Amino acid sequence: MVASTPYRVAMTTPGDGDRTRHWPAIEARYGRPIADWLELMAERVGERYPEQVAFLREEHGFSQAHANAVVMYARGSKSSRRFTTLDDYLAAAEPVGAATVRRIFQGLVTRHPGSSIEIAWNQPFLTLGGQRLFSVGVLTRHLLAAPGSVEVLDAFRDRLERDHGLVVNRKTFRLPLDWEIDEELLDGMVAAERAHVAAE
Repeated sequence: MVASTPYRVAMTTPGDGDRTRHWPAIEARYGRPIADWLELMAERVGERYPEQVAFLREEHGFSQAHANAVVMYARGSKSSRRFTTLDDYLAAAEPVGAATVRRIFQGLVTRHPGSSIEIAWNQPFLTLGGQRLFSVGVLTRHLLAAPGSVEVLDAFRDRLERDHGLVVNRKTFRLPLDWEIDEELLDGMVAAERAHVAAE
């Protein structure tokens, strides 16, 4: 059993309400009718939620919010709220990956005073000052992580691939379930994301 969370957690889940409100934006942004995306989800009905979301994000460039709306609607969910705390999220996750994600967030919150964990779109995020700086979730065979922006991911892309041998996608990167946590790497990403947000 995984220990309970000993640090401050924000329990807000944005986007409650009717998932179909996303449909016009999804059709405009990704160029296909909603029926096509729901048909793709029907073909992947045996996969877990994180795998379906990763498919839309990695293969089709979906944002987390849009991927979540399509996946959860296809799974029959009428409510946007699934998890409210990191403990809720990790209780449903693969145990080795869940333990790694817990250690990642414990370390980040400890090293970045004032930060907290927020569940948004059913995914845990490190937040500070209202900004989402980093996320990492558990899939069946790996962890899927991302800084808050593609710009920061691109700045770290060579280091992730060359120095760490990691798979880097368009918006996310993969970590082993039992990843030996590189605090310097994570802190560098968080610092870069904070600088990116400040510059906008």
